[in-house]
Amino acid sequence: MDPTREFAKNVKRLIIKVGTAVVTRGDGRLALGRIGALCEQLKELSSRGLEVILVTSGAVGVGRQRLRFRKLINSSLADLQKPQHEIDGKACAAVGQSSLMALYDALFSQLDVNSSQLLVTDSDFRNPDFRKQLSETVNSLLDLKVIPIFNENDAISTRKAPYEDSSGIFWDNDSLAALLALELKADLLVLLSDVDGLYSGPPSDPRSKLIFTYVKEEHQDQITFGDKSRLGRGGMTAKVKAAVCAAYAGVPVVITSGFAPNSIIKVIDGQRIGTLFHQDAKLLAPAREVDSRQMAIDARDCSRRLQGIHSHDRRKILLDIASALEANERSIIVENKADMVAAQEAGYDKALISRLALTPKKISALAKSIRVLADMEEPIGKVLNRTEVAEGLILEKTSSPLGVLLIVFESRPDALVQIASLAIRSGNGLLLKGGKEAKLSNAILHKVITSAIPDTVGQKLIGLVTSREEISDLLKLDDVIDLVIPRGSNKLVSEIKEKTKIPVLGHADGVCHVYVDKSACMDMARRIVLDAKTDYPAACNAMETLLVHKDLATNGGLQKLIVELEKEGIQLFGGPRAVDLLNIPKTASLHHEYSSMACTVEIVDDIHAAIDHIHQYGSAHTDCIITEEPEMADLFLHHVDSAAVFHNASTRFCDGARFGLGAEVGISTSRIHARGPVGVDGLLTTRWILRGSGHIVNGDKEIVYTHKNMKVVS
Repeated sequence: MDPTREFAKNVKRLIIKVGTAVVTRGDGRLALGRIGALCEQLKELSSRGLEVILVTSGAVGVGRQRLRFRKLINSSLADLQKPQHEIDGKACAAVGQSSLMALYDALFSQLDVNSSQLLVTDSDFRNPDFRKQLSETVNSLLDLKVIPIFNENDAISTRKAPYEDSSGIFWDNDSLAALLALELKADLLVLLSDVDGLYSGPPSDPRSKLIFTYVKEEHQDQITFGDKSRLGRGGMTAKVKAAVCAAYAGVPVVITSGFAPNSIIKVIDGQRIGTLFHQDAKLLAPAREVDSRQMAIDARDCSRRLQGIHSHDRRKILLDIASALEANERSIIVENKADMVAAQEAGYDKALISRLALTPKKISALAKSIRVLADMEEPIGKVLNRTEVAEGLILEKTSSPLGVLLIVFESRPDALVQIASLAIRSGNGLLLKGGKEAKLSNAILHKVITSAIPDTVGQKLIGLVTSREEISDLLKLDDVIDLVIPRGSNKLVSEIKEKTKIPVLGHADGVCHVYVDKSACMDMARRIVLDAKTDYPAACNAMETLLVHKDLATNGGLQKLIVELEKEGIQLFGGPRAVDLLNIPKTASLHHEYSSMACTVEIVDDIHAAIDHIHQYGSAHTDCIITEEPEMADLFLHHVDSAAVFHNASTRFCDGARFGLGAEVGISTSRIHARGPVGVDGLLTTRWILRGSGHIVNGDKEIVYTHKNMKVVS
């Protein structure tokens, strides 16, 4: 639970207001899916023992859509050619209200929940007896586990203008919800919108940021509101006004998305979504919360300073980081052990805990890899080719940093070190978000690394993102972040790809295959297969599927491999052909990454069947053939469409350090930009530099193009 949302755990009575833009689609029809999801959430909250009250808009929009359709089908061609007058809003409200309530009643009935309708106008609240009766009725309904559904009775409202507050009581359903929250002594009011919350400017503007905690003194004069709701009277202006009114009278308010799944439940669970309004907001909000956009801008500014210093000074930063890691080994291991203990107590699986561990040997290896990077040829500003465009006009293609990288990784704190050192070597700014299970390890490693960065560059070159909620903000910053690299599960990679316009580089799965051909040297096959599976089972380049030629199933070769794997404690699962022959459990899927001491075994007819199997069930990561026939090896190497393809070598060699890249930021199965282990070169792009002496185009009249390739001098 976010510390600013501690109040959520004590909520007993909850009011939810849903706006027209949420309950209706763009064409005015009811959004059945969203309303159904809303009802399911209210059912869930009611089953938890919460008292739930709903305030809903939408009647006018629904009624207008229905009346327009009815008018259309009853109109003649001559009628349609006449100027069309807007349908009376009060008539729309009267027609739409019955449709809206019929839908709520039907949906709640399916969920075995009773609901009730209460229509009110602002003038009703002038009567003290009405207010007393209202409270008694609502309390009675809630005692009976009935969900009261409120709406302003627009059909008979005396208000003459949309924002006219003739009574000083309420002026739309947002302010009605705020009034009811106070009148009925609610513990929380949730205002559902068509955006994620309150932004500093129009949500469509990439410079706008989501405000998690509204501080009146800080934000009331800074916010630029966009247009009002596409259908309702209010929009964000009305919501903020209502939220401030309720919050500063003692009822916390959250404005959040009615489109996002389970948004109300997430608010009740204390998750940091939407915008919180609270009378103690000034105390709840962090004293100096670094804005996500500013973090990215700072990283870019520092990266430009990094690019501007001498190559020798960039090399020295890396050497200082390597020494700092070794000097702080004890502190790093203490923090890492605390993470390990917490992970074990939380019941994380062994594969994750294995990836989490930092040992003196691993820290030493990390320091060594950083020194290898430092000693590599300077990658920035390298002239890749030189062309004489015309006499005296020289064009150079040079290597250049990408800019700002956002790396999201799970479990492995050593990845933070590798990524940071690669970013520095390639001149890039960096934002890092590690998994919560490595929180302490990541924090100490970040502190050690940034402390070695001189002030001439700035420690903000590498930012550490600590909140999961900040990721959604960062993924919207396609104007200041240049590349996202997720390192983790298929779910993580898929979620990131769905939520961002920023280019994403990485791999979802590591379903790596080893194919043992009939001509394989079985002693070699045994050593490679065991290494590929057991050297580090949790790694993405570990073997997950063993494919064997059918002849090995009859001559004893397969059985020898199976015995060796079982001897090492490997749990075996079979494909359709291997299950019966080997008497092992059937695999749930032929596309499966175990990341543990388990693997799939399957039998194939020949090399062509092996290649087809890999293309159908693999992940285009790393695949290997073991064979003594060069023709078979060449066929496999040239036809398997994976980022890395090996002959007679363990899949565990697919690694940036083992490839001589110094380290890797990840392994990419993308076919655009870098592929395979991504080292320094994968974090670079190109720039064009043109040198002339007064050359102009002028319609190409006074220039003779030569386009001669020139020698590149290193």
